[in-house]
Amino acid sequence: MAELFRPALADVRAAEERLRGRLHRTPLLTCGSLDRLARRRLLFKCELFQRTGSFKIRGALNAVRSLVEESKRAGAGLPQAVVTHSSGNHGQALACAAQAEGIPAYIVVPRTAPCCKQAAIRTYGATLVPCEPSDKSRAETAARVVQETGGVMVHPNQEPAVIEGQGTIGLEVLEQAPEINAVVVPVGGGGMIAGIAVAIKALRPDVKVFAAEPRNADDCYQSKARGELTPNPHPPDTIADAVKTSIGPNTWPIIRDLVDDVLTVSEEEIKQATRLVWERMKLLIEPTAGVGVAAVLSEQFQAVPRDVENVCIVLCGGNVDLSSLTWLTDLPGQAE
Repeated sequence: MAELFRPALADVRAAEERLRGRLHRTPLLTCGSLDRLARRRLLFKCELFQRTGSFKIRGALNAVRSLVEESKRAGAGLPQAVVTHSSGNHGQALACAAQAEGIPAYIVVPRTAPCCKQAAIRTYGATLVPCEPSDKSRAETAARVVQETGGVMVHPNQEPAVIEGQGTIGLEVLEQAPEINAVVVPVGGGGMIAGIAVAIKALRPDVKVFAAEPRNADDCYQSKARGELTPNPHPPDTIADAVKTSIGPNTWPIIRDLVDDVLTVSEEEIKQATRLVWERMKLLIEPTAGVGVAAVLSEQFQAVPRDVENVCIVLCGGNVDLSSLTWLTDLPGQAE
């Protein structure tokens, strides 16, 4: 993985061409009742409808296709394997992309990852390797698997080709809704928001880019506040399982320079927002996708100037662990 790589718009455009015809162009949907709650016009980029159930296939497929192209140019065979660590969605995506190319995939997954995501990884023919739920354990286990298999590491959020692939979301949003004034993106490792920020700020520097993250996993907020990369000191405890990782050395400089602000939300706000989307939009998003919705409905977002009227929220995925919905019964009353 390249250190401190800064992708440009041309790299995101190249990813767009590489992915053409291989992915869904996900829709932008609206919801009048959520507009009234937010007192703005909201547009929801529905990446839960993407292949493998999340945006992650964009980056994973771009990375695998790039490896295949490099091998052909060098006159070499396909990589012996691809390896990554993932809380689930990137693992599914890389397994799917590798299967399409006939490349073995090894996915290091925290033992606490949702069972539905672990099962999906196996469905795509990958080998699942368990690890402890910490950034350190994930990285160390993946490094060991790379050494044992001779595979190529495809980092879930710091790999340049992954960041560039995720940036194609930004290109699509600007084409689908050129009137937008802001985009709100959930952030874990930062690959999605970094790619989107590169694309949007290059084409429309006036559009605000907001990161949204759980208050229990606020490393992005802390990094922006301190002006230096500040990883989570301990494994976070949040219902938003896909954003438990910290931003890293390749995504941090992009976030520092191109992301306008970071919004943090409570666990209660995430649960309420997720339930609202289920009830009002009939979309089965996972709680991580609810983070962006919660941010836009928060008191903090009310301080954003009213001329930021058209706001796009990336609903990043829909891989819900239906066996773990006991938290629904803990919510006080019905969503208003």
